[in-house]
Amino acid sequence: MISINNLSFSYGNNTVLDNISMELLPGNVYGLFGENGVGKTTLLTLLCGLKKAQSGSISIDGMHPFDRNPELLQNQYYLPDEVMPYNMTASSYARYSGRFWPHFDLTKFYTIMKEFETDPEKKMNRMSAGQLKKSYVSFALACNAKYIYMDEPTNGLDIPSKAQFRKAITCHTSEDSTIVISTHQVRDLENIIDPIIILDRRSVLLNASIENISEKLYFDYGNQLHPEALYSEQLPGGFIQVLLNTEGLESKVNVEALFNAVQKNKEIIKNHFAK
Repeated sequence: MISINNLSFSYGNNTVLDNISMELLPGNVYGLFGENGVGKTTLLTLLCGLKKAQSGSISIDGMHPFDRNPELLQNQYYLPDEVMPYNMTASSYARYSGRFWPHFDLTKFYTIMKEFETDPEKKMNRMSAGQLKKSYVSFALACNAKYIYMDEPTNGLDIPSKAQFRKAITCHTSEDSTIVISTHQVRDLENIIDPIIILDRRSVLLNASIENISEKLYFDYGNQLHPEALYSEQLPGGFIQVLLNTEGLESKVNVEALFNAVQKNKEIIKNHFAK
């Protein structure tokens, strides 16, 4: 389990995380959302131990990431947005780098690469951006790490590849894994992420499961405009609107509309979910 307590981090005078607290539980694929500059990438690098918390703490299975404990390092993998195009084949990279993760499965790497329709014997520095990203995603999942952090993993992927990515996350991660995916591509991932975390500048606006969100908020897809809606957007044939769910109605969560509703009603959302 990941426990974040009163975590703060600044770049000089620019505070990006201020007194953040939350828990991330096993068996979930967390979607991490927020506007540019709110600290999404910073949080991921703090979780994997590349940065040190300036105050507060992060505890992962009782260990602190920045201590670089080998027991924790071999159970986590961080995939940054920008990945290196090495002058070696993806297959060679996987065989060499996989040695650092005791549960790495080369056969699984080849299986995912095949599902991605990407040649593992092609040199990484001759791959397209999408092929390179798919190679790293394949490697990340083949590490069989307990904790996987991904920063904009669908950047550079075409539409078929995004569907392959969703399938790979669903089929090739274990039930006790904790996966955190930071992205702006909400629609690429809304069918696989649960719970959802929305960061604001210096705070957590939302950390809730899809079930909890659907209990607290109602997503209306009709053609009647509701003036009390927290957020509304006109679509062909009607509207998507987000309202407080005061009558216990069931609806399908639209993550993009949710994000916009939260951004426009920060205090209302925080107070409503605190009940």
